[in-house]
Amino acid sequence: MAGAAQEIRDRYSIDSRPELGFAMADTPAITDRNLEATTNISLKREPACFAFLSPRSVSPPMPIDSINLDLASADYFEGRASLWTALEIRSAVSDEHPTAILGFDETFLRPFARALIEAATTRAAYRMTILAEARAGERCRVVEYVTGAGKTLEELLLQPFDNVVLISAVKGKDGDETLFQLPRTDSFLRAFAKVAYIADQALHDLLRDMERLARTRKPLAHT
Repeated sequence: MAGAAQEIRDRYSIDSRPELGFAMADTPAITDRNLEATTNISLKREPACFAFLSPRSVSPPMPIDSINLDLASADYFEGRASLWTALEIRSAVSDEHPTAILGFDETFLRPFARALIEAATTRAAYRMTILAEARAGERCRVVEYVTGAGKTLEELLLQPFDNVVLISAVKGKDGDETLFQLPRTDSFLRAFAKVAYIADQALHDLLRDMERLARTRKPLAHT
């Protein structure tokens, strides 16, 4: 799990150079968005939450001391700008080393934040459909790293309890796969809503920068 961000890049990034004639890493026109620093939320004063709760988890249960988002890749997929972000946890049991538990594209954060807030405030379980029907060759929108190296998710179940919201992967006939917990407190929900807003703005600003840069640089591919 230590190399989760690099694994995301390897599996989901599409090299833009053959089409657009430039490398994203060498492009100063795109401002770096340090999501890891701006989206950190400490859970040390919140009700105890844990990750890797499935019987098929790749790690023993791990207490969550903080969470953050990390921009894993910014590239192009099928001719359009696309981002890949990781939801990371940090824990004292792993020396605060970042561990990715979810990976997702730019379309996931808004509906997930809404689902978490609705489940927590209404005290009703919320089923969040991610991909109604998988198509051959279609890029994954969301994957989980709790039970393996990037398992595709089609539906999440958010179940509120007294102190936490339990997030599970819906597996149909195979049952639900428990992934991790998040606090259900007012303080955490306010903090998460703020972080989600900041991250969403940063990601969509970056998408606009990438699309603008692609329009500027695309003629270079034909010269």
